[in-house]
Amino acid sequence: MLQPSRTKYRKAHRGNIKGLAIRGSDINFGDYALKVTESGYITSRQIESARKAIVRYLKKGGQLWIRIFPDKPYTKKALEVPMGGGKGSVEMYRAPVKPGRIVFEIGDIAPEVAREAFTRAAYKLPLKTKIILSKDDL
Repeated sequence: MLQPSRTKYRKAHRGNIKGLAIRGSDINFGDYALKVTESGYITSRQIESARKAIVRYLKKGGQLWIRIFPDKPYTKKALEVPMGGGKGSVEMYRAPVKPGRIVFEIGDIAPEVAREAFTRAAYKLPLKTKIILSKDDL
């Protein structure tokens, strides 16, 4: 699963996700993309699950790019621990995602195959998504 090898700080503030994605909102590598239409967090497990769904459907054809990386730590206190005692330990890493952010890209494949692969991946993600085709297929 994806997680940073080292971080400057072990635990991070929660923050909030505002606005639209400016970076990572265009197709740069492949021909087709899966774009998120609402803000939220995607965990490393969800990214891996969606990646596996795409790769299994593509079999040996095509090429896949993952455009997000889970680098924000999510902390959680142990069960039945009283209040106080500081922030909990890091439970997992997740990627904050704004609307318009491209999550996956696929290249060197037919548009019908890309559409079905992205549909299967979208089931694994907690946010609403839409499939973007390249300009030459419209």
